Amino acid sequence: MNPCIRRFLTGFCAAAYLALASAAPAHAAFPDKPVRLVVPFAPGGGTDLIARTLGVGMSNALGQPVIIENKPGAGTIIGTDMVAKSPADGYTLVVASFAHAVNPSLMAKLPYAADKAFTPVILIGRGPNVLVVRADSPYKTVKDIVTAAAAKPEKLSFASQGNGTSAHLAGEMFTNLAKVKMTHIPYKGAGPAITDLLGGQVDMMFATSSAVGAFIDSGKLRAVAVTTPERSAALKGVPAIAETVPGYSVESWYGLYAPAGTPADVVVKLNAAAKKAAQAEEFRKKIEQEGLAVSAGSPEELDVYVRREETRWRKVVKENNVKVD
Repeated sequence: MNPCIRRFLTGFCAAAYLALASAAPAHAAFPDKPVRLVVPFAPGGGTDLIARTLGVGMSNALGQPVIIENKPGAGTIIGTDMVAKSPADGYTLVVASFAHAVNPSLMAKLPYAADKAFTPVILIGRGPNVLVVRADSPYKTVKDIVTAAAAKPEKLSFASQGNGTSAHLAGEMFTNLAKVKMTHIPYKGAGPAITDLLGGQVDMMFATSSAVGAFIDSGKLRAVAVTTPERSAALKGVPAIAETVPGYSVESWYGLYAPAGTPADVVVKLNAAAKKAAQAEEFRKKIEQEGLAVSAGSPEELDVYVRREETRWRKVVKENNVKVD
């Protein structure tokens, strides 16, 4: 081949390659740096445990470190708002839970548009909360608690990992349906709440099963009842609150959201990595023994589920006049 023609073709191919490379989306190589999972609670709670266990599997699937960042406060709003205002590139996700679906009906004004600020990634799992007391507590049954609360209004206290969380609303629903008054004590995460429960500063907690499972197993806390309408296979012999307080039903859940506008192909990669991590035997063993059932479906599954929860809890909050403390 003529040297001049060869040089022309070589230069043309190089220019064409560079043009194609520059035209490719910036996220084509995703991920090329660590991914952050923002937990809007203090370390040590159920959401934190789920995030850290899931993060290990996601890191393996993505080939990049997955960093857990705790941003507690304001009933999950601080951490959630941080993610809402993060770049829509897939590198910052929020580990959402019950409060994500309830805050829009509890708060007069949120710093983000709950229905527009996020892109659903995956519903990780669902499960019961557990009404727990200290091992030496005199309250052994739901009836014991109802009787004591009725005799001394607002004397009994229940802890939660923050306003608007499943533990908070589970307690509010309990007091409304049982027609008793108890005092709600909110914390910046399940870890501090459990510490005070163990220390005797509060009487009980409607905790997520993932947060208190180890304490139940060790005998430090006693499981009085589960919050789902029926008993949990993972907590054998523990009755449902609904057996004493008809109509009672609360479920906790965990999911991942990215900021709105995150590219679809990036969401697909994140969903696949989270799904692989959630379906791993190690993850399943850790959460299923605490009553949680793995979901790990499509982003649409999370979107449909949470919208349904928002509608359900908006009705409950309005009818029961539930207020944040």
